Order: sequence, then C-alpha cells, then structure tokens
Amino acid sequence: MKHIDIREIIGNSYYVGKTVTVCGWVRTSRDSKNVAFLEINDGTSLKHLQVVIDKEKISDFDSAMKLGCSVKVSGEICENPNNGVEINACDITVLGESPADYPLQKKRHTLEFLRTMPHLRVRTNTFNAVFRVRSVLASAIHEYFQSRGYVYVNTPIITGSDAEGAGEVFRVTTQPYDHGFKTEEEYYANDFFGKKAGLSVSGQLEGEVAAMAFGKIYTFGPSFRAENSNTPRHLAEFWHIEPEVAFAELPDIIEIAEDMIKTIIYKVIERCPDELAFFEKHFEPGLTDKLKSIISHNFEVLDYTKAIEILKSADRKFNYPCDWGCDLQTEHERYITEEVFNKPVFVINYPKDIKAFYMKQNPDGKTVAATDLLVPGVGEIIGCSEREADYDKLVEAMKQRGMNFDDYKDYLDLRKFGSVPHSGFGLGFERILMYITGMSNIRDIALYPRTVGSVR
Repeated sequence: MKHIDIREIIGNSYYVGKTVTVCGWVRTSRDSKNVAFLEINDGTSLKHLQVVIDKEKISDFDSAMKLGCSVKVSGEICENPNNGVEINACDITVLGESPADYPLQKKRHTLEFLRTMPHLRVRTNTFNAVFRVRSVLASAIHEYFQSRGYVYVNTPIITGSDAEGAGEVFRVTTQPYDHGFKTEEEYYANDFFGKKAGLSVSGQLEGEVAAMAFGKIYTFGPSFRAENSNTPRHLAEFWHIEPEVAFAELPDIIEIAEDMIKTIIYKVIERCPDELAFFEKHFEPGLTDKLKSIISHNFEVLDYTKAIEILKSADRKFNYPCDWGCDLQTEHERYITEEVFNKPVFVINYPKDIKAFYMKQNPDGKTVAATDLLVPGVGEIIGCSEREADYDKLVEAMKQRGMNFDDYKDYLDLRKFGSVPHSGFGLGFERILMYITGMSNIRDIALYPRTVGSVR
C-alpha cells in the first residue's frame, strides 16, 4: 500500500501542510473529551509520530486505541512545539487488531522479561535502537574492507575440521539417535558426508586459503561454539568478522584492527545520534564521550608478561589466580582496561600452551605472536595472531595436540606451496555491538539468542 516512512516525516518541514498516509503500530494512546491521541511507529525511526484524532471528524476509532494494533492513517502534517510534527487524522484504518492482553503495555519492562518474548521485544524502543545500530555497524564493517581492496569471501558453515582445536563443535548428522552402529567410525561412515562433520567455529582456516590467492580477504558470517558458558558475554551462535592478510606480521594486523575499530565506531556516531543518545540516557551515561575518546586516542600495546606483573601487584583480590601461563579472565581484562589504562589494550605474546595451534611461535620458544584486544566494560572483543608459516613448526604443534592430520591437509599444503607471513583476527560482532551501545548482556543484541539450554 502507498505510504510514507515515518523517518521521512519526523523533523522534515517539507511535509508540513501536506496530506500524507503513514502506517505503523500503536505504541501509546490516550483519550480526552474532544480529541484522542496515538503515538505510532513503523520501525523506520526511533521517534514516534503523534496522531491527533478529532472526535467530531472521526467517531469510529476505538479499535485503533489498542496498544500493539497496526493502523493506516491519512491526514495533514502539522507542526508541534514538543514533537516537531504530528498528523491530524482524517481517516484511520485498523490493519491488524490487538487484544487487551497485549504483553507490551505502557509500563517499562525489564530486559529479562522481554527475553521471554523475542518475537515482540523488537517493537520496544530499546530493541528498535539496538537493531538499528546493528544494521549500521554491519554496513560500516563491509564499507571498511571493501573500500580498502579486501575480497569478501563466504567460508563454509559445515566443516570437517575444528579451527580452534578445542573440540567445542556442534555435530552435523542425518543419523537417527538409535542408529545401531557398533563403532563411532561405522556411525560416521554411514552419515551424510561419510565422515564426522560439524558447524564451523570460525572461517579462519578457509580464509587463509583465500588470502593465499587474493592477498586481503574478510569473512562476515555466523559461527557456532558448543561452549558450556552461561555468561552475559557468550552465545552458542554469533556473528564473526575475520580478515586475513597476506604479507602481514603481528604489528601490521594490530594496526589494521585498531584502524577498523575506530572507523566503524566513527560511522555509528555519525549515523546513529538518536540511538546513541537513547543508550546514553537509559543504559550507559557518558557513552558518546567514551566512544569519541576511543577514536581520538591510540590503543595501548601490553606484553602478556607485563600484564601478569600488573595483575599480581594489584591491590585487590581476584576470584581467579593470575600466574604466568594462565588465560586471562574477564575480571583481569576489565581491571587492565578500566582501572590501569582506561582505554582499549592489545595484550601480545601469550604463552603458546593456552593459544591455538596455528599461531606463529616466537623465538623464545614459550610464547606466540598473538594478541587479544581488550576493551573497558566488555573484555576481549578481538582474537588476533600472526599465523605459523613454517610447515615443520605447524606440524609439531599439531602433534603435541594430538590432532588428525587428514582433517587439515589443505591447510598444511598452504605451508608447502608458496608460504608467506600472514596474519588475521576475529572480531565478535555482538561484543563490539555491546561496547558501542552500552548493553550489558549479549542476549539483548541478538534477534533470537542461542545459549546453553535455550533455543527458540
């Protein structure tokens, strides 16, 4: 049906005095003696459009007063000193009725309550803002890489190898649970692919293949991890940005990562001022200043060994020990970023035993050329490394982890045929979105969050 998006009318004096048709869902309604008022939103704007109903002109409007119903409204756009513009209705059509038990009433609901109804929570102001920023952020990421000559590649979602080597992979199978096979080998031999398969935890390994042909590539798609972590920072299904760059060493990829983060944050500040103002008011005071500070200051680069020294000398008791060789926990990451440096920090040169098999081994024999980007309020949002380009060293790392070489034949071949120094990183899309919006739970920035014990 012909209508005008509300975002085109809000704050646009061009439409004042013109008769238009708009559509939307009723967010609020109120009645008085001679007039009634609706606020409607069609999803194109964070702001609502007020509809003024003159009861002498329109008498049959009761069903349009129900929260949650959808309406089509025709009328004249007029100036309003408080709301900018409003529409004086001359005709109202209810497109979809809503009963009295519509769950989203006028009171402010908790985020926990809204998680019970993902199909309706997107109609609230909070999730309107969240997914509008999510859309802009995704666009900014594509723009960043496309404008710099990267090739966008789509890596497999179903894979026969575990990119992280951690075993936290969802199985993909067509076999019934009562298969009747005597051994695991027999089970998989009769499965769809004739071997064990799972959902990808990362597109990195295939991304490296593409980088060895195109030089600079990036992936942007879903990843899946069967990690039993029921925390505000973990999802079983999340979106992943993974650039891979040939002829790049660790300092090069760190520079790229910092530039990308600053660029995409700048784009969100530029394109989503209303949404950021909303988050600042309701979720994180000082959010805009925080983001502006990020893009105007250099990130810190901190050696892992120095980070451990800082943590061990901290005047506080951590829940987890922090001796050399441990993996940093969220409490450690937030202490370093929030209380020591008050800005994002690249922690580099982690112990090789706590990092993935593919990371380049440093000359000291104990650490690898890897870094995690830690940010205040969230912790790790980027995992990054220079990849091991030496065939023999890579084979030895895989032997030490008891990995099946047949699953990684293509990956090993890259080290035999024209190997080059190359680096890449993985950015958790939902985690950078948390940082930009100030939302504290990752379940509140995914349309249908998949977590331990929860799928809908």
